[in-house]
Amino acid sequence: MRLHIINSNSDGNCYLFTDNEGNTLIVECGVRFEKIKQAMNFDCSKVVGCLVTHEHGDHCKGVKDAVKAGLDIYASAGTIKGMKMDSHRLNTIEKGAKFSLGPFDIIGFDVHHDVNEPLGFLIRHEEMGTTLFLTDTIYCDYTFPGLTNVLIEANYSQDIIDDKLSDNRFLRNRVIQSHMSVETAIKTLKANDLSKVNNIVLIHLSDRNSDAKVFKKRIEDATLKTVTVATAGLTIDNFNIYPF
Repeated sequence: MRLHIINSNSDGNCYLFTDNEGNTLIVECGVRFEKIKQAMNFDCSKVVGCLVTHEHGDHCKGVKDAVKAGLDIYASAGTIKGMKMDSHRLNTIEKGAKFSLGPFDIIGFDVHHDVNEPLGFLIRHEEMGTTLFLTDTIYCDYTFPGLTNVLIEANYSQDIIDDKLSDNRFLRNRVIQSHMSVETAIKTLKANDLSKVNNIVLIHLSDRNSDAKVFKKRIEDATLKTVTVATAGLTIDNFNIYPF
C-alpha cells in the first residue's frame, strides 16, 4: 500500500491510499480537484471512491469537481447536507455500518467537531491491515482493536496556543473546541493497543500553533513507533500491514 499526502493543513487536506493493483481510495477532498488529478497522472479510472469527514472547505472544496469527473463521494447525511450539493454521486455513510469500496472495507464513527455529524474512519485492506483516520475532533470516544497504521490529528499544543493566542481568546477557544491537541493525540494513541502498528502519521498540524519536530519526538517517545509528520507531496511507500 502506498499513502500519498497531497496536503494536510488548514489550507486543504487530501490523502490517497493506493494498493498494488492501483486501486485508490481518496480520503478528504479539500484541495482543488486538479491537484488530485495531477497526483494520479490524470487517470482516475481506478478510484474506488472518496471519503469526506465533514463539510468545511479544507476537507471538501474539491468535491464539486470530483463529482463532475464521475467520482463517488461518501460522507454522513449531515455532511452532505452541509455541502449544499445535489448529486446522485453523494452517498450517505451510516455510522457504525461497514461498507466496501473496491478492496477497502470502511466503518465511519462519530467525532467531536463544530459541524453537524462529522466522522472518523476505520479503513481495512489486506495490504495495510486496519488504519485509523482521525482528524478535526476534540477527542475520541472509542478505542480500536487490531490497528496497524494510524493517521491522527495533532493540531496544536497547549503551551504554544496559550502563549501565542493569549490575547485572542475567541480564536484560542475556537481551536480548543474543534481540534485535537498533541497532548490528546498522545492519550488517544496510548489508550489503544499499538503492538501491531507500523506507522503513525501526524496530520492537520496548525501552521501557527504547532512544532512538527517537537510533536514528532513527543509521539515517538510516547509510543516507541515510527512517526511521520504529514507534509504536502509526501509519499509513504510501505504503508503496509507488516513493516517489511
